Amino acid sequence: MLKLLRPEQWTKNMFIFMPVFFGGQLLNISVLLSCTVAFIAFSLAASSIYCFNDICDVELDKLHPEKCKRPIASGIISKKTAYIIMAVCFLFSMLILLFFGGNSGKVLIELVVFYYVMNLAYSVRLKEYAIVDVIIISIGFVLRVWIGGITSNIWLSEWIIIMTFLLSLFLAFAKRRDDVILYENTGTFPRKNTRKYNLEFMNQVITFVAAITVIAYIMYTLSPDVIERFHSKHIYFTSVFVLMGIIRYLQLTIVYLKNGDPTKILLNDRFIQCCIVGWVGLFVIFIYL
Repeated sequence: MLKLLRPEQWTKNMFIFMPVFFGGQLLNISVLLSCTVAFIAFSLAASSIYCFNDICDVELDKLHPEKCKRPIASGIISKKTAYIIMAVCFLFSMLILLFFGGNSGKVLIELVVFYYVMNLAYSVRLKEYAIVDVIIISIGFVLRVWIGGITSNIWLSEWIIIMTFLLSLFLAFAKRRDDVILYENTGTFPRKNTRKYNLEFMNQVITFVAAITVIAYIMYTLSPDVIERFHSKHIYFTSVFVLMGIIRYLQLTIVYLKNGDPTKILLNDRFIQCCIVGWVGLFVIFIYL
């Protein structure tokens, strides 16, 4: 059941805490508690979607060398049981926001429901359309940040929205590249839209999006509004860690072919972990010290 719910994927939902961190409210217990409630509710809704996605993809997953081990594809959990788990997760998500969402509970319910419906449509049909599929994934990350901003009552700048979208777009295309490589090596389609991509296109796209992401981040660090907000002209120092992290991810993707799951890379690659720690550490100094 835990494998079906994919709790390791909940690390993606840490984006909910981004507005709190950059807003200088990380030490505000009441704000942290509110965001934690939103994090738990969103994670349950996301797990519900994972259940539904595995139900829809069961036949394709059986042909995949790794996904065939998933609970539904391997026959450990039946579709009926998966539907029950899916419904329970979504129900608890709504109840948590209804009773513990506070003043922003209604808005949060609307956003989570929108995310839920969008991903149901994605699982049923939209993921079959190339490019549209990765854009929907990126919108999901923007919604996470938006939920964090509403929960903490912190205004979100256009920079954090743009960079969240670009970074998630980069990771989504890198993951799709893994599907293209699997198809070229085995002739198996991990997804129905895999045939609409090829390796040359994916290499160009992820390089292009990576470059735009780095440029946007550097512009962010040099923005007068950002310099004034953080009371420092040295925010651009953090660009070093962003650049190194993206270059490392490109190396893992293109050279070592390890881009199948961004979450696994985050949890296992020491180089990227060091980049994240360094990046967060500098912002802790600029914002809190």
